[in-house]
Amino acid sequence: MLDDPTRKYQPFRPIRLRDRRWPDHTITRPPVWMSTDLRDGNQALFEPMDVERKRALYDCLVDVGFREIEVGFPSASQADYDFVRHLIDSDAIPEGVWIEVLTQARPDLIKRTFEAVAGAPRVIVHVYNATSPVFREVVFRQSAEGVQTMAVEAARQIRGLAAERPETAWRFQYSPETFSTTEPEFALSVVDAVTAVWDASADAPVIINLPATVEMASPNVYADQIEWMHRHLARREGIVLSVHPHNDRGTGVAAAELALMAGADRVEGCLFGNGERTGNVDLVTLALNLYTQGVHPGLDFSRINDVLRTVEHCTEIPVHPRHPYVGDLVFTAFSGSHQDAIRKGFAVQPEDGLWSVPYLTIDPRDLGRSYESVIRVNSQSGKGGMAYLMEQAYGVTLPRRLQVEFSRVVQAHMDAGGGEVAAEALWEIFEREYLRLESPIHYIGHSLFDAGGRQGLRLRIRRDGQVITLNGSGNGPIDALLDALGSPVRVRHYEEHSLSHGSDAGAVCFMELAAGGIDGDVYGVGMDANIVTASVRAVLSGVNRMASQAPAVLGNAASVARNASP
Repeated sequence: MLDDPTRKYQPFRPIRLRDRRWPDHTITRPPVWMSTDLRDGNQALFEPMDVERKRALYDCLVDVGFREIEVGFPSASQADYDFVRHLIDSDAIPEGVWIEVLTQARPDLIKRTFEAVAGAPRVIVHVYNATSPVFREVVFRQSAEGVQTMAVEAARQIRGLAAERPETAWRFQYSPETFSTTEPEFALSVVDAVTAVWDASADAPVIINLPATVEMASPNVYADQIEWMHRHLARREGIVLSVHPHNDRGTGVAAAELALMAGADRVEGCLFGNGERTGNVDLVTLALNLYTQGVHPGLDFSRINDVLRTVEHCTEIPVHPRHPYVGDLVFTAFSGSHQDAIRKGFAVQPEDGLWSVPYLTIDPRDLGRSYESVIRVNSQSGKGGMAYLMEQAYGVTLPRRLQVEFSRVVQAHMDAGGGEVAAEALWEIFEREYLRLESPIHYIGHSLFDAGGRQGLRLRIRRDGQVITLNGSGNGPIDALLDALGSPVRVRHYEEHSLSHGSDAGAVCFMELAAGGIDGDVYGVGMDANIVTASVRAVLSGVNRMASQAPAVLGNAASVARNASP
């Protein structure tokens, strides 16, 4: 890079709009949407779409709710010409849908365009020519007057050809290509001359599209340009003011939003921002931005996965997993603090209340996404994410201190193996650590009996390959169990829950246990259809987990001969 970029690059000179009004405006209604996926998006592909893929994408656009769809550049491509004919000849243009075709402001190309759309019910003819100084001087080598005459003559030819075909409903559209780098006074002069030829009026409006063909400045500059045109256009009441932002600076969506605040009525773009160079404005992001502000976009993205897969199939371009709203990971939190906040937000979110869940700007269900993938566990995750997955997938609500303990178990697993832990793998770790830990004590069964006004319990276990029976009594089954074991273990906390789903077991018990020689408390977990059996299993789970650190917790079970009976 140059040490001094001013030797090579000069800052864009913005329009001087001293009394701009757009900063005080908000967007309260959606724009007219026009998809150019099949034209601008298609010409940007390494391998352009064939008819089958174009048709699949066209049908998707119609299903989503687009009523204006630019279907090709038929005068420049035989493939585009054939696809336009396919739509017309197969009667694939539903009531209310307008197909749009692009043409340069050249007589032969305009004539060919009208041939392509013959017999169509509704057509927008979109004509353009570049107007900026570099195109006038370098590409066309014409004066400003010559470039304006080119636009006017094209407009006149289009009006005449349309008049010869009354069986079709026509709309006209003009774009001063490279508008954002054209002197505003000259852009205005060309546009006013075109709308005069077309006799634009409220009863017969025309579309004037002002593209940021190359995004050269910050979005506020584009907004100033749009507002200046909006305020100075002749026949403004007969104009649908359209914008076509590109994304060379990565601010296409912002430019479109500010342009709408500045007076634009219509936006052209592609579903996920595909287009030449860095792409067109991303219409999905723009539409869902409106949705999150309480403005329905008039487009249906309630099955966003279907739209996403269709576009990926048709364009053969994968959508980034972190793409706003639609990427596979945009509703996924791996961070522990994020997971904890999201879990707490879900817990208090009213079913029909205003959406207010931390870190989630939109309810995934509004887009047809489930909550299952919102929280996923990897080495960055914390106790909240693990607890959420356990509860959502298996109906097990972990006590808070068990969440902390289990998160250390999972972290050790992640440190050893890396990667991501799905809900199924997380459950496998939980089962191995708490539910299937049957060494050194393997539980076989128990029975309760009366012990002279106290609760008696007879415990059958396997220890070192031998089956033994231990007897005890106490104030209740757990007290009797600890007496039978002769264990110094103390119960710090006890919880039991019924299981709503995910297991045939009817109840889960959590025992927080303490004993000498053990730093801190240790949890045991038991599951069974019978609540007492689940409690017994939970105590034995905790004792087994303690035994490696403090063998004394095994008590009578430490020796198969002590207090044992056949």
